[in-house]
Amino acid sequence: MQTRAPVICRVRSPKHQLADPALAARLLGLGDSALLRAEQGGTVLSAGTILGALFEHLAVLSFHTYAEAAEAAEARVGHLRTQSNDHEIDLIVERPDGRVVAVEIKLADRVEDSDVRHLTWLRDRIGDDLIDAVVIYAGEYAYRRRDDVAVVPLALLGP
Repeated sequence: MQTRAPVICRVRSPKHQLADPALAARLLGLGDSALLRAEQGGTVLSAGTILGALFEHLAVLSFHTYAEAAEAAEARVGHLRTQSNDHEIDLIVERPDGRVVAVEIKLADRVEDSDVRHLTWLRDRIGDDLIDAVVIYAGEYAYRRRDDVAVVPLALLGP
């Protein structure tokens, strides 16, 4: 029996996730009007990382919550980052058999080819061990792209 190296990457600097992105926004003084304007104290949040990071943290928290509700305890949830930092995937759900679902999270109302480049890179690397590739985004509609990547609004996630 051939053993496989796990897909989930363990790196020197782990990726930390907020337990409550809404609490973080509140502590930063980012009310709904500031978030909708994407500005706070002269800093353009959507051009930086705060608004996108809060969206990503909310998606990751949701994913973990739904995985627990689905009793997917045997699956590991993590992220992937290559040692050279050339490729990073926001969420990797790895089953005990080594097969994975890869998820990118994008604060955008549309998904471009550049948004799926790491997902297609992973598909090229692991082939049939990739169960599905998904982009969670801020748009309205769920659909599957021509390259077979699923695009799902965060608002449609649920147990």
